[in-house]
Amino acid sequence: MQRINPAPGQESVWDYPRPPRLEDTDKHIQIIFNGVTIADTHSAKRVLETSHPPGYYIPPTDIKMEYLLLTPQSSFCEWKGNAGYYNIRVGDKEVKNAAWFYPNPTPNFSSIKDYVAFYAHLMDACYVNEERVQPQPGNFYGGWITSDVVGPFKGDPGTWGW
Repeated sequence: MQRINPAPGQESVWDYPRPPRLEDTDKHIQIIFNGVTIADTHSAKRVLETSHPPGYYIPPTDIKMEYLLLTPQSSFCEWKGNAGYYNIRVGDKEVKNAAWFYPNPTPNFSSIKDYVAFYAHLMDACYVNEERVQPQPGNFYGGWITSDVVGPFKGDPGTWGW
């Protein structure tokens, strides 16, 4: 693994901490699914963790929650706790377990209680400040890659142990 040195105005995911850090962001976040903007906010929180592009968590008040359907799926994060999942359905199009949230996060992440993060690869498009994001490689992690973040990023084959 060869760290990419960030240019001015960029961040390296190799400068992010472990355990991860949570921070507020006023970046404009938008999520489009089946032609509908289902989330639009300037009040997201982002999680920064070594080797991962940022994960964005959106307050439910800035999401059209009628398109999110709670599922029985769950997972566990050693830092944030137990996650729940939503299917996303707009019109005749639905994707399973496309978004997740923490109903009872650990104390360090209590401010993302019920905030929702989305898998970019399952949406039509996700944007940060009008820039279309690229999904974190591998379809397991939910980070969003933009031009102001450099890697290499965890997620590709052979990176599981990073």
